[in-house]
Amino acid sequence: MKLLKLFLFMGVFVSALSVANAAGLTDTVSVNITSDTAANAKNMAFDEARRQIITDTLSQYSNVEQLKPAVASATNTELTNMIASSSIAGEKQSNTTYSADITMTVDREAAKNWLTEKNVQNWLTDADNNKDVFLVQVIMSDKIAGWMNLQQLARADGIEIGTKYINGNQVTVEIPSAKRGSFTIAIRENGWRYSNQDGILRIWK
Repeated sequence: MKLLKLFLFMGVFVSALSVANAAGLTDTVSVNITSDTAANAKNMAFDEARRQIITDTLSQYSNVEQLKPAVASATNTELTNMIASSSIAGEKQSNTTYSADITMTVDREAAKNWLTEKNVQNWLTDADNNKDVFLVQVIMSDKIAGWMNLQQLARADGIEIGTKYINGNQVTVEIPSAKRGSFTIAIRENGWRYSNQDGILRIWK
């Protein structure tokens, strides 16, 4: 019952993941915009790419329900100030159309400050400042059974799981870095699948 109450209480939050680093805050989007002039189309394309990349990257580290309206109402200047670098590939343009693959990296400190200013719940700093822990995104087809199994595995290995965020069948937990190897072995031997991306451990069952 306590577990069920925990899920119900935390269910309003949106899941997030892991250590925020440069790799995790870089994304690429393909844009194809038509306007009255090529210059306007290019400006619109970069604005669209910037908003999409900021939303996609920061959604890993913040409350998405708060993030999306904040990005939607932000000015171009606000969002531009959060971009550390950008690059273009496959650029094509005509008199009225612009298309390209645009890659941008979000500046972690600028993003953290902006999220805090906009009252968007986030943990961009938490994991980065604490190298003794790492975050794990857990996705469960049966959240009650999956969560109980995960707790059993953790107890058997002497691991203390710290719950960071819950949304439906997705949970973000904090685990001591020293236990990462044994934890990965334990979940693998118990039928969990996993992947490592940008320093993030994602597991599902």
